[in-house]
Formats: sequence, C-alpha cells, structure tokens
Amino acid sequence: MPGAADALGARLIQAAGFEAAYATGSGIANALLGLPDLGLATMTEIVDQVRRMVAAIEIPLIADADNGYGNPLNVIRAVRELERAGVAAIQIEDQVSPKRCGHVAGKELVTRDEMVRKLGAALEARREALLIARTDAIAVEGLDAAIERAGAYAAAGAELIFVEAPTSRDELARIAREVEAPLVANMTEGGRTPLIERDELAALGFKVALYPDTLLRAGLLAGQIALAHLRAHGSTLAVLDRLLSWDERQRLVDLPGYQELARRFVVGED
Repeated sequence: MPGAADALGARLIQAAGFEAAYATGSGIANALLGLPDLGLATMTEIVDQVRRMVAAIEIPLIADADNGYGNPLNVIRAVRELERAGVAAIQIEDQVSPKRCGHVAGKELVTRDEMVRKLGAALEARREALLIARTDAIAVEGLDAAIERAGAYAAAGAELIFVEAPTSRDELARIAREVEAPLVANMTEGGRTPLIERDELAALGFKVALYPDTLLRAGLLAGQIALAHLRAHGSTLAVLDRLLSWDERQRLVDLPGYQELARRFVVGED
C-alpha cells in the first residue's frame, strides 16, 4: 500500500494498479506545509487533504490520523470527520501530543489504558471505516511492551495492528508470532525497519505492507535532478527522459474525459 500526500499522488497509485492507497501524515505535512512530521499538521488540514484524495480515486484510501489529535473526544471528532471525507480505514497511534515521525528519536507514549480508551471512542464513533491501531512502544518501552500493547489494542477491537519501527527481521517475526491480529508492516526506506520483500512479509504473517514515502521521495529526487540541470544549463532538453510526458500527465488527470463532458454539456464547446 503506497502512500500519497495529495490527490494526484493518489491517482498515480491507482493508475499503477494498487488496490488501496495510504494518506500519509508525514507526507502531507511535508508536501502541503513544507514542515517535518512533528504533529504540526492539524486535523482540519489533514481532513481537507484527505477529502480531495478520496474524490480523485475509486480505490479505498486509508487515513493516517496521527494520535487522534488529542483526547478521546478529539478522536471521536476526527473519526467522524474522516468518515465523512470517505476514507475506508483510520489509523491512530499511541504517542503523546505533539507526536513525532515513527522513525525519529524522542517519542513519548500515552499509557496503554489511555490508548485503549481512545480506541473505544473511535470504535463508538465510526460507522464503517476499519480501525488501525499503531503502537510506537518499541523505541520507548521495548519490544515486550510493544507486543503487550498490540495485544491490548487488538482486544479493544482494532481490526488491524501496526507495531511501528521494529529493528530486525527477528523482531518482525516475533511480532507476527505473538500478536494475534492482522498486522501492518511499515517499509520506510532509510528508517529503523529493514526492507523486506512482499512475499517474505506475507510468509511471516503480515497482511499489509506500507510504503508511505516512496512516491513522495521519488518525486522529490526527480525534481531536484531536473531543477539542478535547468539551473546549470538553462534548458530541460537533456532531461526530457526524466519528465512524465505531456500526454501521460493529461491522462492521469483525465483531461480527455473532461473534454468529452465539455463537448456534451458546455455551450460553445462543439
């Protein structure tokens, strides 16, 4: 499940044939605000961006709702707003506010009981969306505590469990053995967790593999290369093979479809 930070990224994921997309909180903070993933994006900013993404695609979108943006009452509002936006699943984590990227040092956690209360509030508020419960406990309390929290969150009713930032294959394997719930693995390139192929993750027992930043970072690198060339040479002629074609860009945003609608319904477009 690749991550997208905007509607066009979500369309790109759909066009590539993936069955679902992930609205990455870190990516939205980076792309929408130009800021790090430190809990700086507000609930309304995330919901507004997610609504645009849902409207742009037909495949399900999973929303990263950080820590629910506060206490259980905030969680209730966030879940309701995200469901109104049309998401298929909502992810909530057990960090305090302000939260940090799951692969950055300095994380702090709410208590297990407080997170269970948040999950209870989310489950009462939701109508159809699946609930993904994430724990960041490995870096703070250790793997044993993370597995204990994961089990408590599954018992509270979360449909998928996401143990963030295991540091080895052995840790991934132990999580898969000891947590009795459908599991999410986060394959963040350059993060704390080793990158593992899809088939091996499936063999271990993971049901979802997140690639939250792949699309954003690939685009940023391509952009850096093209802009550096343009700055140095005053032309993009030598880097045209690194740019999406004009026609493919228009296809991604369905220009032909809108042109047909204009022909049928807009006066003067015959």
